[in-house]
Amino acid sequence: MAIAIIGGLVASGWNPSDITVVDPNADRREKLRVQHRVHTTVDVASATEADIIVLAVKPQIIATVAEQIGADLSNKLIISIAAGVTIATLEGLFGPVAIARTMPNTPALIGLVATGLYVNDHTTEVQAAAAQAIIKAFGICVAVEREDLLDAVTAVSGSGPAYYFLMIEEMIRAGTALDLTPEDAKALTLQTALGAATMTASGEEPEGLRAGVTSPNGTTHAAIVSMQDSGFGKVVAKAMTACRDRALELGRA
Repeated sequence: MAIAIIGGLVASGWNPSDITVVDPNADRREKLRVQHRVHTTVDVASATEADIIVLAVKPQIIATVAEQIGADLSNKLIISIAAGVTIATLEGLFGPVAIARTMPNTPALIGLVATGLYVNDHTTEVQAAAAQAIIKAFGICVAVEREDLLDAVTAVSGSGPAYYFLMIEEMIRAGTALDLTPEDAKALTLQTALGAATMTASGEEPEGLRAGVTSPNGTTHAAIVSMQDSGFGKVVAKAMTACRDRALELGRA
């Protein structure tokens, strides 16, 4: 995710010299330095020199990172993308400082991130605007009114790309089973997914678009009825609830 954020920021026009990446992996540091021309270091404490610190780390190592930073972060803004790690936990580790929680998804790499953002009471309007500006540099950002809604955001958009990837996988597999070549099934599926997403992005409601291509008793109608009879909606709802619940578990860990 960190690579996606860095790539998105640089692609959107951020000056690479304004970005410093802390990573213990030498190969990743070198790759980022060459690919994006950003500063790289292994020194976690050096992050405190920045006005904005992005914690793009796994939830399990947040406490370790806080110990390694070990500095007063007053007047700094911390942006955390660690799933499930609450504001209360972050304040316990870093103190009463400005903190923004968000959960970008991997399309950040191509400037199409979709995420939510929640800031704590110590965050000024200027800092909140800065956090949103960073996210909006590579997609859309929805400010939520309650912190717990971030777990729902994770279920919808944080993990959402994988749902679509799985649907694409299964459509390619099914098309091949219907005697298309794997290459043709893939080409048709990908273009169809792109077309459907683009049409939906135009502003028309998905229900209306679906109705527009679903003639009564036609071929599409047969497919939609089969999906609905198989509990497609329930499968999606159950999966997203499981995702939300896992985010809650990570937050309590």
